[in-house]
Amino acid sequence: MRLRTVAVRTTGLLVAAAAFAASGALAWAVADDYATRVLVPAGVTLTGGQDLGGMTAEQVRTAIAEGFVAPLHEPVDVSFEDLTFALDPAEYLSVDVDTAVSEAFEPVRNSAINERVWRTLTEAPVYHDITPALEVDEEGVLAAVKVMASAIDTPPVDAAISIEYDAVTIQESHPGRATEVTAAASAIAEAMLAGEKHVALPVAEVPPAVSEADLGRTIVISLGSRRLDLYEGVEVDRTYRVAIGKPGYSTPRGEWEITLKRYMPTWGNPGSAWAADMPRTIPPGPSNPLGTRALNLNVSGIRIHGTPNVGSIGTAASHGCIRMVRRDIEELYDLVEVGTPVLIVR
Repeated sequence: MRLRTVAVRTTGLLVAAAAFAASGALAWAVADDYATRVLVPAGVTLTGGQDLGGMTAEQVRTAIAEGFVAPLHEPVDVSFEDLTFALDPAEYLSVDVDTAVSEAFEPVRNSAINERVWRTLTEAPVYHDITPALEVDEEGVLAAVKVMASAIDTPPVDAAISIEYDAVTIQESHPGRATEVTAAASAIAEAMLAGEKHVALPVAEVPPAVSEADLGRTIVISLGSRRLDLYEGVEVDRTYRVAIGKPGYSTPRGEWEITLKRYMPTWGNPGSAWAADMPRTIPPGPSNPLGTRALNLNVSGIRIHGTPNVGSIGTAASHGCIRMVRRDIEELYDLVEVGTPVLIVR
């Protein structure tokens, strides 16, 4: 009986000892788990491969700032031809560091204590990668692109022949350029998100509304040289000698156009003093003052026409009209249309 009692007591002591040991181990495990919960578990990495295991929250924050945010915030060069604009991504790109730090501790928060203790004892990694969320201020980038566009964009230049300061000015056409603002802003935003540091601005060529081919023909009459030049586009195609208005009946300078083409015209007496002794009309024929062709201008009484008085060509002899020899006016008549500009300069 005594032996049995001793055995029972011994067994009880062993069980108690075992329970005490187990409770001690459990207490140690709990204490160790509490301590390790403030550290990132092994196997947690930052995008790019940096190991965050064993770091505190502040250390993770520093690692993200130095290893992830700083490279993204390096300047981005945006260029077109020989122009380069430097953008500071820190002004437009925000990084959610707080959420990323929190995500580094997810394996601790989302696992049971026995799992955490087992990982601690076995030093098993969790294989958890974190990527901080990025957001671009798209409106801010768009505004920056518009500033760049103001330095790049140029309007197209139309081909033109005009009068400036009583002289003919020739303007050749040139294409303009326009920054594709929306596409450029998208490209820059994507580059910032990807960490790229060079972006080529998309710039489109803008064709002129009026090219040399669109310009067509223009008549330019120089009173001083008694010359009529027919331009094709911005180039002189043909040149003719003419007669112009004599003193007191000067040919009017300015920008005009052909309003009527007259084949074998009838001359009508204008009722002026110089025509007082002339008939009311003169039909087509060798004595007609207008010759075989006439081009009326949108200025009263002024025409480009032929003349039987070929000796007057090259002089100031008319009553304001522009005279041409027959073959020249007939050739010019076939080359121009109603609406053709006529520029008359000194």
